[in-house]
Amino acid sequence: MKSVKIEGTRRSELGKKATRHIRSEQQVPAVIYGGNETIHFSAPVMAFRTLVYTPEFQIAEIVLDGTTYRTIMKDIQFDVVTDELNHIDFLELVDDRKVIANLPLNYTGQPQGVKDGGRLELKIKSLKVRTYPKYLRENIEVKIDGLQLHGNIRVQDVIAENMEILNSPRIPIASVVTTRALRQAAETEAAATKGKK
Repeated sequence: MKSVKIEGTRRSELGKKATRHIRSEQQVPAVIYGGNETIHFSAPVMAFRTLVYTPEFQIAEIVLDGTTYRTIMKDIQFDVVTDELNHIDFLELVDDRKVIANLPLNYTGQPQGVKDGGRLELKIKSLKVRTYPKYLRENIEVKIDGLQLHGNIRVQDVIAENMEILNSPRIPIASVVTTRALRQAAETEAAATKGKK
């Protein structure tokens, strides 16, 4: 499981004025909740880069005054005008407490329907799950070898051990659709068959 280390400074002063001052120093205000206490802190913008600008799911190890907090990113805010990182919420991982996280899907294999000339369409990139911290992982593997032309894999088909998937079970996550070339070939063949009769 990948993790990112972020060294920050606890904040005692809260409010708009203090927050503006922090941002003017190229720092991002953030909060950790879900543990024994809610902790307000700030860290340099660059410290969050590998966590924020990636589709990967990672643990954030936040170091404050020599104490390390194992967390996951829960919410992120950007400035509507400048698009700069404005604020981040982290959820502290507590062993005996379930957490809700979005885990990326890792599609593996070559669908049979693609080999038969179809095109693979991936409809969902991640699933929302509820589980204990020890079961969190970088992604959920989805095997798509058996996916036929015009076939779908739905949320309910995903196997995620020790996790409760919170997405609606009937939603398709991947499908193989007919390509234009395949449709034209089928139409040509149908016309040729009709002509022979």
